[in-house]
Amino acid sequence: MADTLFQSLVDSFSSYIHKKKDISLIEEAYNIAKDKHIGQMRKSGDPYITHPVAVAKILVELRVGPATLIAALLHDTVEDTNYTLDEVKEKFGAEIASIVDGVTKIGQLSFNQVASQAENHQKMLLAMAKDIRVIVIKIADRLHNVRTLDVMPPEKQYRIASETLEIYAPLAHRLGIFRIKAELEDRSLRYTDPPMYYRVSNMIQAKKAEREDSITKVIEHIKKLFKQSELKNFEIKGRIKNIFSIYKKMVRDNRAFEDIYDLLAVRIIVDKVETCYQALGVIHANFTPIPRRFKDYIAVPKPNMYQSLHTTVLSEDGTLFEVQIRTHDMDQVAEYGIAAHWAYKENKTYSKEREQFEIAQKLKWYGELLKMSEDEDEVSGAAEEFVDTVKGDILDANVYVFTPKGEVIELPKGATPIDFAYRIHSDIGNKMVGAIVNNRIVTLDYKLATGDIVSVKTSKNSSGPSEDWLKIAKSSHAKHKIKSFMNKLNRDSIIQMGKEQLDREMVAQKADESIDDAFVKKHFEKNAIKSVNELYLEIGKGIISAKTVVQKLLGKEIDKQVVLQRQMEKAARQLTTHSETGVVIEGLSSPQLKLANCCLPIPGDPIVGYISKTSGIVIHASFCPNCKQFEESRLIEAFWASEITRKYPTRIKIVGTAKPTLLTEVVTGVNAQKVPIVEVNAMNTLTLEMIIKLKILVKDQNELQNLMVNLRKISDISSVERAFQ
Repeated sequence: MADTLFQSLVDSFSSYIHKKKDISLIEEAYNIAKDKHIGQMRKSGDPYITHPVAVAKILVELRVGPATLIAALLHDTVEDTNYTLDEVKEKFGAEIASIVDGVTKIGQLSFNQVASQAENHQKMLLAMAKDIRVIVIKIADRLHNVRTLDVMPPEKQYRIASETLEIYAPLAHRLGIFRIKAELEDRSLRYTDPPMYYRVSNMIQAKKAEREDSITKVIEHIKKLFKQSELKNFEIKGRIKNIFSIYKKMVRDNRAFEDIYDLLAVRIIVDKVETCYQALGVIHANFTPIPRRFKDYIAVPKPNMYQSLHTTVLSEDGTLFEVQIRTHDMDQVAEYGIAAHWAYKENKTYSKEREQFEIAQKLKWYGELLKMSEDEDEVSGAAEEFVDTVKGDILDANVYVFTPKGEVIELPKGATPIDFAYRIHSDIGNKMVGAIVNNRIVTLDYKLATGDIVSVKTSKNSSGPSEDWLKIAKSSHAKHKIKSFMNKLNRDSIIQMGKEQLDREMVAQKADESIDDAFVKKHFEKNAIKSVNELYLEIGKGIISAKTVVQKLLGKEIDKQVVLQRQMEKAARQLTTHSETGVVIEGLSSPQLKLANCCLPIPGDPIVGYISKTSGIVIHASFCPNCKQFEESRLIEAFWASEITRKYPTRIKIVGTAKPTLLTEVVTGVNAQKVPIVEVNAMNTLTLEMIIKLKILVKDQNELQNLMVNLRKISDISSVERAFQ
């Protein structure tokens, strides 16, 4: 005989779950949870089993299936009792065990620890991608927790409430579960900002009767108008906005309570989409609509599937109120979000994969999250970058543009055609050469607006994105893809450089043997190098000498005593050399040296000498673009002396937002580091940027890097980099 608590749960889902097998499994899960939590009490003094049952009842309101209810009843057993995940799997199957495991792992995350916050967000988002029911259960779990926060100590109340507003309420909003979202927000605000909570609550209550009277009169007036217009099968409801939404407008927009236009709202529910527009026509014909307050979310739904017509109008007595018009199906989605889409129906075959696919089709942002979670490059990167991408480009997206075929693409505010191209596909972004918006050619830094129709022009001959694109792109996703492309490009270039160095050395030492992966593993696996390309990369970076590789290839070992003697001789020469340039050329006592003006090398830069026809030996940084054009036979090894007392000129380029004080701030910042300035050039661009070029004197690369790091801390500066002529 089932006990009273379980019977109350059965009564709650009896309207849509009838199969005896399902009810029996739910009862079994209840009994296991009750038995395992025996002796455990809530802070309120209630037996712990009341919590999982309360969570299950919240989920019943969303009409979830038996599997989700079973997982909800067991969601704390694995973490808080001796019941194991293997036992869950053996008794209820892998699917339910997977959901319980996901909820358990999220429950173990601590979001108030800054150091691990990004990783914890990442784990939550990935769990969400794996099975969305994990998050739905966790949201229901959090709702019951905030309903019972009054028994917690103040510091815990604040922490849980803050976490709810930051994480769980936005997730509920993104899933479209507005009924739960509103309750999470209002209950949490009571603990995060009690004075404002009670202030707003009191202001709502102060004229509640008067406002309810206004709503009643408006509803009666609309009913008469609809009957006169022969509109049938409609339902009209009235409401006052929830406390948190009013609080947010007062704090975020700095508005007085009296200035919030949509404090009162009337919801009109009809049977067909075309009737929505008919009803809108009647409202606008008989009330004064407020300009720029009409939104058509039926034609362009919100990312969480929300659909409705919104307009704000003025009644005859001067009262402003919002009107929402939608169908019955739209109203279900507005209340319960994605849950309204996959509400459990008996005699219908369910699979997690099918549900996930259907949700991804309905929720564009969820489809993007699924793709990201399957992208190894995205997930394996830094947690902060993955989280920023998801939160910035998906969860906070609020610009909606169209492809030429009419597909809606959502992007973050300030997004450009570059962001659009990479959202479609990485290859589209990498081959992009132009953009057309609303049948008009635009620049790549054009700011997209909701409603724009965007087309991307690509070319097979495109060399790919440039570093400038990183300044134009808004979304973390696009920036990540651009950086990946640039890194691969740089890697390929270094590999080619290393291959050329090795080829030259093999010719010089008359080595005919070939190099393969087996040779590399034999001689260089201790250096974590396992392939020929990895070896080329290390040679190109200067970490491994091409000469060393060829010696191993020829089976020769360099005489260690000779190597040591050479090193000692070189060190002695460097210690006693104080040339004007601070550069040493091995074997030459008084060479004619000159530092190249194109790259202005400084101590710490890898350098190379170029034997010119008129200026003796010109010293270049080995990464100088001009080095690629030099004849190999005229290059000579060069080294920095060990004791250098002079300072060297070099150039830096600073890009920031154009403002009158930026140049002064930069010069002040350089002077604060006691770095002499030789030349200053500044100009403003058409894109409202200021470009500042400085020629400065520094001791070495460390001093330059410290200066650049400190300059980047100045607000409004977007980049500081080494500059070349």
